[in-house]
Amino acid sequence: MRVRILNAEPEGYCDEARTVLRELGELTEEPVPQERLAARARDFEVLIVRLGLRVTEEVLDGARALRAVVTATTGMDHIDVAAAADRGVAVLSLRGETEFLRTIPATAEHTWALLLALVRHLPWAFDDVRNGAWERNRFRGRDLAGRRLGILGLGRIGERIARYGLAFGMTTGAYDPYRQGWLDGVERVATLESLLAWSEVLSVHLPLNDETRGLLGRERLALLPRGALVINTARGAVLDEQALVALLEAAHLGGAAVDVLADEQLRDQLMANPIIRYAKAHTNLLVTPHIGGATWDSMGRTEVFMAEKLRHFLSQGAAGTKAGGRKTVGEVRLSGA
Repeated sequence: MRVRILNAEPEGYCDEARTVLRELGELTEEPVPQERLAARARDFEVLIVRLGLRVTEEVLDGARALRAVVTATTGMDHIDVAAAADRGVAVLSLRGETEFLRTIPATAEHTWALLLALVRHLPWAFDDVRNGAWERNRFRGRDLAGRRLGILGLGRIGERIARYGLAFGMTTGAYDPYRQGWLDGVERVATLESLLAWSEVLSVHLPLNDETRGLLGRERLALLPRGALVINTARGAVLDEQALVALLEAAHLGGAAVDVLADEQLRDQLMANPIIRYAKAHTNLLVTPHIGGATWDSMGRTEVFMAEKLRHFLSQGAAGTKAGGRKTVGEVRLSGA
């Protein structure tokens, strides 16, 4: 029997990935709203999502035939991984695919774009020109060369950011207690608190887990030097958003740019988020809608990679009956760690 695959977020999906999926089974592509996901996924063995949908316990209970959830992401806070494991549903993601992910530059490039836009006031200068003004002195920025760049998490993205910082002439340091080898030209900072106290620009590159959730609360953020900038393209829940806004309002922080929010999947509540409320009235907080990895090039490559990962999963017989062998996150890999 050909496996039934539901791609519930198909807009802009890579044609090459579609071709692979059609080789694997019967592909249905249909934008599904969150409230209908459990019912719509009921008759499918494979569910493909991006970041717009949440695969909750309710969805998993409704989709009784489900054998695998596929997501071309490294973060999985949009999927109840524990509930999936309890039901024998494998979660196939990009987590742990380090060798492949090192070839994907999109999030690091977006991080640097946010930093440049923030220090040079680009969005607000452009808006001013569109409104008919030409006020050069209103948008005087700052140089990056010579400033201290602190990187929290020196993984594949943090490493790219370090290289960008060095290329821009920044003094670059990082804190990552799990990193074995180190990067030439990057100072290894011994503690998180030391990194915060040192950083004129802080760039956050951490996965979201029990250890990192709320890691950057008010006390820690207040350790940053006065006028420091914060860039977060990791996950919103890593830092205390209320504390970030409070330190911006107090002029302790000079600015911030974020691509992620803690409650970004609650679309009807976004306008109440403290970061968005502050950004609407100020010109030192820049917000983008989680587009760090959203380039045609990178998304296409990751979608093809995940389609091939699904092929590998199915070829191993992992899509047989649920009883007998439950898969856990990260068991199915296509590239080295």
